[in-house]
Order: sequence, then C-alpha cells, then structure tokens
Amino acid sequence: MKKESKIGSSHIPITTLQWVVFRVHTPSIDHGTTPFIIIINQTPFLSITIIIFLIITIISCSYAPRFEAFKAPILPQDIIPILPRQVSWRILTSLRTATDLLPTFVGAASLSNNSDVKWKGSCFYENTAWLELHNKSGSEFGGGTLHIKVSNAHSWTCMDLYIFVTPYRVKWDYYFLSREHKIEFDEWEGKAEYEYVKHKGVAIFLMEAGMLGTLEALWEVFPLFTNTKWGESSNLAFLEKHMGAKFEERPEPWVTNITLDDIQSGDFLAISKIRGLWGGFETLEKWASGAYAGHSAVCLRDSEGKLWVGESGHEDEEGRNLIAVLPWDEWWNFELTKDNTNPHIALLPLHPDLRSKFNETAAWEYAQSMIGMPYGYHNLIFSWIDTIDGNYPPPLDAHLVASVMTVWNKIQPEYAANIWNEALNKRLGTQDLDLPEILVEVERRGSSFAELLTIPEQDDWTYVDGKSTSCVAFILEMYKEAGLFGDLANEIQVTEFTIKDAYMLNFFENNSSRLPKWCNDGDTVKLPFCQIKGKYRMELPEYNSIEPYPHMAENCPSMAPDYSRPKYC
Repeated sequence: MKKESKIGSSHIPITTLQWVVFRVHTPSIDHGTTPFIIIINQTPFLSITIIIFLIITIISCSYAPRFEAFKAPILPQDIIPILPRQVSWRILTSLRTATDLLPTFVGAASLSNNSDVKWKGSCFYENTAWLELHNKSGSEFGGGTLHIKVSNAHSWTCMDLYIFVTPYRVKWDYYFLSREHKIEFDEWEGKAEYEYVKHKGVAIFLMEAGMLGTLEALWEVFPLFTNTKWGESSNLAFLEKHMGAKFEERPEPWVTNITLDDIQSGDFLAISKIRGLWGGFETLEKWASGAYAGHSAVCLRDSEGKLWVGESGHEDEEGRNLIAVLPWDEWWNFELTKDNTNPHIALLPLHPDLRSKFNETAAWEYAQSMIGMPYGYHNLIFSWIDTIDGNYPPPLDAHLVASVMTVWNKIQPEYAANIWNEALNKRLGTQDLDLPEILVEVERRGSSFAELLTIPEQDDWTYVDGKSTSCVAFILEMYKEAGLFGDLANEIQVTEFTIKDAYMLNFFENNSSRLPKWCNDGDTVKLPFCQIKGKYRMELPEYNSIEPYPHMAENCPSMAPDYSRPKYC
C-alpha cells in the first residue's frame, strides 16, 4: 500500500536553540504518528546543514520493510549496521562520509522533455520517470502524477531513497520493489506552480548512499557539531580527509604572551573553531570554500591609542550575532576562558607600506557606524558561489541548493527571507518576490537559478536592515575606507570575498625579521604570521600571495581538494 507522509511543526524558542517537533504520519503502517525531536540552531547557516539531516531523519524514522521475490545476493555493506557496535564502527566510518548525506540531482520530469528521464540509481540500475498532468481534483489548474519505474536491483536488501521538489513543495519516497511507483500531486498551488511544472517539471534527487548508507554517513557527520573531544577529533578528521589539512601539534605553551604595543590598527585576526555547533558549521564552510579559517576579526586603535577588536558575528546576551567593537582585553579574555569551540587564532600584521597608508580615523568612523548591525547573512553564500558548476563539492550543485532553499522556505520562512530572498531579488531587479516566485521569474527570463547565484554582490547594496557584511566583508570594507585598496576601491566588491580570498591578499608582512619577537615563540616551525592561540599549527595556503585586481574574486572556482583557481578570476 502506498505510503504518504505529512509533516507539521511547532517550536518554542530556548535562548539560542529551538526544539522543533515533527510528527510523521504513516497510516499504512501503524495508523498513527511517529514523533521525533531535532534541535535546530537559530544560526541560519548551521540550519542549512540541519535541514538536509531533517529530510534524512524523516525518511529513516518512517521506514517499513517491503518484500518481493529477491533475485540478487545480499551485499556486505547492506548488513554491516546490524552487527555489534564494536565490529561495525570502524567499518561504517571507513565506508561512508558526511558528504554521502547530500542528495544528487538526477533530472527533472516535465512535459517539455520530449522523452522520459532515465538514470542509474544506487540500488536500482535502470530507472525511468515521466510526468502526467490531470485534473482529478476538478480545480482550476489540476494536479499531476509523477511515474517512477525502477528495475535491475543490485542486491536483495538494497533500497533507493528519493526527494521530489518543485518551488512550492517537497515530497519523498523510497523504493524496495522493482515496479512502477507513483507520486501524486493532487492539486497545484496555482498558475505559477502549474506553469513551472509544465516547463521545468519536478526535480528528482537521489540519496546516493541509500537507507543504510545514509545511516553510515551519519556516524561521521553527527559528532561534527558536538562540543566534546569526540566532536573535535571528528572535525579534524573531516578536514584532513576532505581538504588535506595537517593539524600538526605545536609545542607548549599554546597561548602566546603578547606585547600589545606590537599590535596595530588593521592587523587581521584569522580564527578557526574546531568543536561545537560553530566548529561543525565552520568545518563544512571550509570544505566548500577552501578557506583554512572560518572566522575573522580586525584590530583597531582609537584616538587615545587604546587597542580594540572589531568583529562581525559577535554574539550578544540575547543570542543575536551582531557587529561589535570590543576592548582587546575583553575580547582576548573571552577567547581564552569562555569560548568553548577551542578557537585557534593567528594575527596577520599589515605590511609596513600598507600600515603607513592606513587611515586610522576613517577606519574607526566606519567601525563605529556599523556597531549593532546584524551579521551579513544576506550575502554570505554569494561570496562562495561564483561559477555555475565550479564551486560545488560533488554531489552538491545549484539544483540541490534550490532544493534545500525550498525545504527551508517551508520550515523556517523568516530565515529564508533574511538570508537569500532579498539578495536574489536584488540580482533580478525585483522586489518582495518569495522563493517560488523568484524561481518562476528566472525561468520566465530564459535564465537559470545557477546563473542567478553567480551574479556578483555589490558593496553598495542596502538591505532592509542596512548594509550586510559578513566577518570578512566587514574587515575589507574597513580596509576600503582606510585606503588600502587605493584606486581599485570602486572596482572591487569585497562582499564577494571569502576568508581565503582575504588572507591571500598581499597586504601582510612578508619579512619574518620584522615580525614581533614573541611571534611563534618556542615553535620550531616559523610561520609567516603570528599564531597566538591553539594546540595545532594553523595553515593558510597561498597566504599573502595575490595583488588585488579589478573584479577580484567574482568568478573563481573552489573545488576540493585542490581548490585551484585561474589568475585574475
């Protein structure tokens, strides 16, 4: 009997976390509901990852076996998870990785295909999909049926999981039997969805790892967000495996005895968090962008010479991430005693030639004007996505980004509007379109969502809550105001920069003899910058190597694990 799933949610804020309770209705199994709870952090970018996990968990909690005449033997990887934990743990973590949780776009079934969509699944090697429009509901625009025919399974026990998406809805199903299956759309939401489906169809995503493979992958991804030694070692292992990071241990002490007189306005602070919720998010951010740091801040001195730290993303007492300018002692004390993400911090001193040009007054005025503004959620993802297909680690792509946005738009619409809707409207030259309307408008113009994402952010764009600057954009905007970009200031959009783009600028000290005496004190390896905190030696590949140029960082690929980029991209 066909199984339908209906999802509803309610939430109660608890400081910086939300408990979101979902009930999955499975009438053909138990005539009831299966409740489960997921914690979604109110930090929007962490929620992107959690939304993907949510889809997987819904599928996993609703599983019920189906039977057929088996024609192939059982494969070992299909039964490993049921073995004793002592036996299965190492095997599971070696077979699957966190990236196996990402769905893969296999095609879109539409009336304009002129042929069926065909692909090879993880379980069933021969699959076909086609779309049929009908009006069984008797409504103005009717509904449709997505036909999925699967065959040629590779083993007795395997199963394929799918997600089906339009800009207005998300459905899912799993297939255990070699036969034709149907996904029913009783009624389209209106003319916009009807026209979209007619021309673009229903997008089909395959969970490549399958049911048990997805559970295997969760063994790697779950600990990334835990604030434990296990979580820390998991983040390090992920970055070593997917980026080639080394994490060589430094000799103690792991905190530098700093002489504050050696720190000047404009000196850059590169920060890497390696445990907890932010540690897990930064790990995925690093993997996607190629940056070996996940956060940044900047040093400033006021007119009386007092040292301050400017930071976009400082969490206030209400759990909001804002722009703040804090006394050095307060900021440093927090990093030493209260930041439980085990931050590794490097000070990148400005080059003397740049330091002499640094307009301290203009920088200070800019920083003061931004205090209390929200972190730059509006444009953060656009600093990473510069190309149609050169920034997405497989199997991530623009189709999946649109799918995740669609899911998130349903579950947390206020965050969706805050993070990408306004930014996408600016790229289209429209106002107040929601995500489904944006996707329809892009199609109407003969473009694609992938192309829309690549349009460069403009530094002078103002959002409903003001200028939008991420941690690194805040610093580079300050550098602009201070005169470090010179005549190129109007030809560079720093909101397009990732943290890697920033530390690759040749703005920093290149003569190790001019570094402070306490810089890397006691370490046998002399870094070209000053690591001031952290057990592991920080890496910043291509540090201080690129002279700024017009339209810098606007169309650069960033594919793991090499993250190679052409000149002047």
